Amino acid sequence: MTGNARAEQQITVNDIEVGMRVYEALAHHARTGLGAPIGYKDLLTLARSLHAKDAVLGRAVPIGIGMKLRFVDAFCAAHACPRLSSLAVDQESMLPAKGYDGDWEADRRAAAAFDWSNADAQLPAFASAQRAAVPARLKPRKERPADVSWYAYFCSHRKECEWIGQEDKQEIINLIMAGLDPETALRRVKAARADAAGPT
Repeated sequence: MTGNARAEQQITVNDIEVGMRVYEALAHHARTGLGAPIGYKDLLTLARSLHAKDAVLGRAVPIGIGMKLRFVDAFCAAHACPRLSSLAVDQESMLPAKGYDGDWEADRRAAAAFDWSNADAQLPAFASAQRAAVPARLKPRKERPADVSWYAYFCSHRKECEWIGQEDKQEIINLIMAGLDPETALRRVKAARADAAGPT
């Protein structure tokens, strides 16, 4: 894996912070939704209803959910829990992301049947360990400097950025705020678009 590919897949503090809220929303949904899938947008709405004053969560957009679900998967794997992320699906197709590697139906049933109360208590320590593993070079920035950094990059790369919509831009800004450079943030959002839901 090249340095750029590693940077694109590097978990950031933003992925961890939002990932914790996504985990909590998924665990809540597992308890109440009986294994029914929940669209990414609805999942973020549920997370916000549980944490209305969380500014980082407030900026989260569905296109950025993939790395947050990777955080959830890592937590579940580390604690021998069912795959909670199996409940999260593309809002339009109601299918998991392309390349879902597992028995989706069985994973959802297992997540719905599991008692998440013990796992919930282990989430803060896991998140703390994940934060400690984030490279020091990924220094968080405030929103305004991140926006200025993105605008400067965009102005010199307009042709390559023609496909970017409002949600894409928001996620790029979130990633720059999390310490990624504009080019890496752009590639990560483009990769997320490519991984959008499809047949499993």
